[in-house]
Amino acid sequence: MDPLTRIFPIVLCLLLLGLVALPLFLAHGPERERVAYSVFEQELNANRIKSVTVSGDEIEATREDGSTIVTTRVPPDLSTQFERHKIEYSATATSGTSWVSWLLWLPMLLVLPFLFMRGGVGGAGAAMAMTRSKARVFTETDTKTTFDDVAGVDEAKEELKEVVAFLKDPVSYGRLGAHVPKGVLLVGPPGTGKTLLARAVAGEAGVPFLSINGSEFVELYVGVGAARVRDLFEQGRKSAPAIIFIDELDALGHARGAPGRLGGNDEKEQTLNQLLSEVDGFDPTVGLVLLAATNRPEILDPALLRAGRFDRQVLVDRPDKTGRVQILNIYLKKIRLGSDVSAEEVAALTPGFTGADLATLVNEAALLATRRSSESVVTADFTAAIERIVAGLEKKNRLLSRKEREIVAYHEMGHALTSSLLPGVDRVQKVSIIPRGIGALGYTIQRPTEDRFLLTEDELENKMAVLLGGRAAERLVFGEVSTGAADDLAKASDIARSAAAQYGMVPSLGEVAYDRQRSMLLQGGDTPAWLERTYAEQTAREIDCAVRELVARASERATDLLSTRRDLLERGARLLLEKETLSAADLQVLLNAPPAELTAVKSADRIPAVSEPGSVA
Repeated sequence: MDPLTRIFPIVLCLLLLGLVALPLFLAHGPERERVAYSVFEQELNANRIKSVTVSGDEIEATREDGSTIVTTRVPPDLSTQFERHKIEYSATATSGTSWVSWLLWLPMLLVLPFLFMRGGVGGAGAAMAMTRSKARVFTETDTKTTFDDVAGVDEAKEELKEVVAFLKDPVSYGRLGAHVPKGVLLVGPPGTGKTLLARAVAGEAGVPFLSINGSEFVELYVGVGAARVRDLFEQGRKSAPAIIFIDELDALGHARGAPGRLGGNDEKEQTLNQLLSEVDGFDPTVGLVLLAATNRPEILDPALLRAGRFDRQVLVDRPDKTGRVQILNIYLKKIRLGSDVSAEEVAALTPGFTGADLATLVNEAALLATRRSSESVVTADFTAAIERIVAGLEKKNRLLSRKEREIVAYHEMGHALTSSLLPGVDRVQKVSIIPRGIGALGYTIQRPTEDRFLLTEDELENKMAVLLGGRAAERLVFGEVSTGAADDLAKASDIARSAAAQYGMVPSLGEVAYDRQRSMLLQGGDTPAWLERTYAEQTAREIDCAVRELVARASERATDLLSTRRDLLERGARLLLEKETLSAADLQVLLNAPPAELTAVKSADRIPAVSEPGSVA
């Protein structure tokens, strides 16, 4: 913001405050008594007047005791009387406006320069600066980002290359009568590189880049947002060929009249209407391209997405393993790597990570290496950084009782064994009973062998069995369950409900999709789930029964699996209590070891003599 614009409200407030305080200042000046002229003559004849000041038709006389009297009649022979009584007198020149009037006009005289200081030919001044667009303008030399700096989104780059080709040579590109789409909407989860991709388009094309956030259009005052939209497109036309980029478009383009938005917002709707009008009005042949980004396309107004406006949507999705390798290769160049670090191995450990997540991962690994005064970043640093991002910070000072540590050890070993023994589930990377994050007393990290996009019925059932493996181990060993499986139960129940109501995997319910993904555009954000149901109460009861049956079957399967391998569960829990953390290699050794004969284990003897959590480095 311009410094003059920032200081203007402060100066105005100070001047107004001074204007209010002026009467109080004048009221607390020297006390003056207004009297009739006859009283003044009596005081004069009694020789009680010390000095006199004549101003226009007003006489201000000071008595011998220091008090002041004022009268308003001035006779022509007044000076003769003053000389006869030997009184000091003086006169002041009069004008049409008193000094008090000038003080009252002073605030306005001081404010006017601020109003016109920023005005030029046709300028509106600082008072109208709020209607100007807040877009940050990057010239073609400022935008140094290119497609080489963007990885993992090859399909999105291919979609945008024709925009670059048009901006570079609009005449040749439109030789057959085609023109570039007016608006291109980048859609994808947060952190996938939508803003970076938009800047890369400007960098490749070598044109000015006007960037603004959707929330910067709306202000307290009505009409400011619409004025800023007009000013933004006016700047774009003057800089053409150029790119206008609106980030977080959902802050500006929320659907009008959507359920859950009672009363509406006239200012936002005026701003959106102005944006629609500007998109319709500009000529794409002049070289002005409108890009926007959002991670919530479902709440956008349908008028924005119709043909002729944002008629092309480019998906910027989470990268697959190949994309993660490409992204890591960009960030790994910026740090000093050890010889054992492989981008392929790190990418295999990070399924579902976005580009922003991978940037954070590389930085976190470098910080961990710096803390231990290492000369380079090694694979162990990346593994620790992944655990910190996924599971949270280690809480080595959180002391658990001996009984709680035992329950956590059997719980986590139940997860690890069911995951290792069932087909079609992610392999276990690490098991630990060291508390992490806010509420995790232990954790089991699984690593997928490959990127998966489809799951079969058996794989979903196996996944639920793995989630319930910890609870099954607790019931099998202790005869009761704890509250530690609350999150596991919630996830297993969600999978079961999706299988019954969305995927049609329960024969008794038929091949019908009873539930569907909620649409924020159609249902608003706070609509109760029961209002979305399109099926009868009897059907809802059947779905609930099917969910209960699926969860119970998965729990029974996990219990049977652990019962037949009770000796493996006992040895694994003892090993976990001793080491506190087991790697994938440790689990493989445990699974391949010859089964030992299980002896009766008393509850008091189940815990080996190990140190409390936090004492192990």
